[in-house]
Amino acid sequence: MKYLMIKQKIKDFIVEEDGIGTVEMILILVVLIGLVLIFKEQLTSLVNSIFKTINSQAGKV
Repeated sequence: MKYLMIKQKIKDFIVEEDGIGTVEMILILVVLIGLVLIFKEQLTSLVNSIFKTINSQAGKV
């Protein structure tokens, strides 16, 4: 009996269509890559600033 319940739950999980589709994932990735390309200089300066702060504060610890 338990075997049949587990088997049915596995089938229900496989058939379920509530997950993110391939098209949606590709669109999200395209948007993220576009944002990175648009704000590349700002992101680079931000990351460099953060690392400079970390390096300067590391000596105080």
